[in-house]
Amino acid sequence: MKPNLKTAGNLFALIICCTFASSLIFAQTPEKTDSTDADIIEIHPIQHASFVMTWNGKTIHVDPVGDEKAYASFAKADLLLLTHDHGDHLNEKVINAVADEDTQIVAPATVFSKLNENNKLRTIVMTNSEQKVASGIPIEAIPMHNLTQERLRYHPKGNGNGYVATLGKKRVYIAGDTEDIPEMRALKNIDIAFIPMNLPYTMTVQQAAEAVKVFKPKVVIPYHYRGSDVEEFKRLVGNDSGIEVRLLAWYP
Repeated sequence: MKPNLKTAGNLFALIICCTFASSLIFAQTPEKTDSTDADIIEIHPIQHASFVMTWNGKTIHVDPVGDEKAYASFAKADLLLLTHDHGDHLNEKVINAVADEDTQIVAPATVFSKLNENNKLRTIVMTNSEQKVASGIPIEAIPMHNLTQERLRYHPKGNGNGYVATLGKKRVYIAGDTEDIPEMRALKNIDIAFIPMNLPYTMTVQQAAEAVKVFKPKVVIPYHYRGSDVEEFKRLVGNDSGIEVRLLAWYP
């Protein structure tokens, strides 16, 4: 088991722990999590759509790109979740920096085809709607694609995956680059949802808010939102929706 390290400097952590069956507590300090406590999830945004989660002694990287130094204070990845092959989500140099011989990678076939042979050997390929276990964590691949005619070329259906990762009793949805597709709206029992909103690649804040109000995650975290008004998203979700919107620091 790899050590669960504390973030350093200006990295921002969201620590989510369950104290009662129906409640979540948040602390905006990058404190070290007890690696034996399976109810605590730490979320560390890196940039744009790249982030790190630590849970129960495991380190999970999502779409790691950018400056390799930003990952230096984290343990090597137990699990890498790769959504699709666009440059703001896939950088094999960074993958190599955060992975070691024990890392497992989950990716769609379009990403698998672009990995080097060493990374292919540790990759589990998932297609939309498949369910598998990687690094001891149940993973479900959720479709991720555009619906609007003029945006179809960016993310065709079947090319990428969103994911639902089950971390103990918590279900974490990572949408990837998508619009408010029926498969998103049909999700159930989501505790934390990472939702994109920027044009022309994903969706508007209005689309994102409407989708979120349908599938009702306990907590929603906007990401991949460069140029979008996330305060407007928060207003549209509303205080009476039963959904907590958490705004994290994804951009300098």
